[in-house]
Amino acid sequence: MSLDSITLYLMATLVAALLGAMLLFFGRQERNPALKWWGIAYLLGAASVALWTIAGNALGDMLSLAVNAVGFVACGMVWNAARVFHGRKPNVPGLLLGAVGWIAAVTSLDPHAAALRMTIGAAIVAIYAALTATELWSERRKALQRRWPAVAVPVLHGFVLMLPIVLGDMLRSSDEQFSSSIWVTVFSIELVLYAVGTVFVIFMLVSERMVTAHKNAASMDPLTGMLNRRGFAEACARVIEREAEAGRPVTALIFDIDHFKGINDRFGHPAGDEILKLFATIVVNNLRISDLSGRIGGEEFAALLPCSLEEAVLVAERVREAFETSGIVVEEGPVDTTVSIGVAGGPAGTELEVLLAAADTALYQAKRSGRNRVETAEELPLSLENWRRKTAGLPPPKSRPVVA
Repeated sequence: MSLDSITLYLMATLVAALLGAMLLFFGRQERNPALKWWGIAYLLGAASVALWTIAGNALGDMLSLAVNAVGFVACGMVWNAARVFHGRKPNVPGLLLGAVGWIAAVTSLDPHAAALRMTIGAAIVAIYAALTATELWSERRKALQRRWPAVAVPVLHGFVLMLPIVLGDMLRSSDEQFSSSIWVTVFSIELVLYAVGTVFVIFMLVSERMVTAHKNAASMDPLTGMLNRRGFAEACARVIEREAEAGRPVTALIFDIDHFKGINDRFGHPAGDEILKLFATIVVNNLRISDLSGRIGGEEFAALLPCSLEEAVLVAERVREAFETSGIVVEEGPVDTTVSIGVAGGPAGTELEVLLAAADTALYQAKRSGRNRVETAEELPLSLENWRRKTAGLPPPKSRPVVA
């Protein structure tokens, strides 16, 4: 059983056109400009190859030149789609340069220099393929084994878009043995698989981007840009495990801005939000790159430092002093900015909940002792029940006295 290569090419272009329409549709639905670029590139490429396959001999010289130029524009759009996907501006001159170069070269060549025209066309497509692969490679954010399809496929893209143009005349030549060879049949099938495979890679990249965005949104505090409670706990778990393997201690800090409700009541919630953002900046600026910090409540922040209790107390004092001397002044007058801090340290492998429970106890001691101070926990708690109930907003057990 033999397969007609022309029919397979037409099927490949039909598949590419359908996939291009799908990419364009999803690009509009999701408001993703990169998907729109990829979709239009697919549609242009499919139209170019289809016209060349069906009516290549019937086209005049100028129309044939224009059809090939559209194919090169499609290659340039694939490259620009990769640029747009990674937040870069489209390179319009570069997009058109391949088509312009092709037209200029062909019009200046001997009409009978078919082999040279094929070589020039192959070089243009290969350059666009290399640019696309380079764009994706330079923006890699995952391990190579996860990202290699996104880099490998653009390289194959050059061959897949190049060969229909190169073989256009050959497929309509008088050499029936070549046009019916198994190699051409295999290549025709490969073109169909490529069209589907490329879209799979595109959606893999888009899906990866969306998952990362949702994950970041779920773990970040939108006001301060710090980790929220969930993100802070997940990040701390990894740090504690790493430090436990090395046998190093860890220390937790809890910060609570003093009289924050009064600030909101006196100056308004917009001023309160600015205070929160200011304090977040002060915390980040006074921590090391290896330290973690996050906003775990309204005006409550926390940090995890892979260091001893003594070192953490010094960091806490720096934060307290920096916030106290920040000198915030609004229309209603100066704002008193002080913070109370509880610090608790533990040996390697101490759970985050245990550290936070002890730091929370030290924080309340700082509040009772006059605020705007740093207190350290005397010991780690034996039971986390009261602390877990407090963080969940539940009252303490009735069998236990409530601490005023």
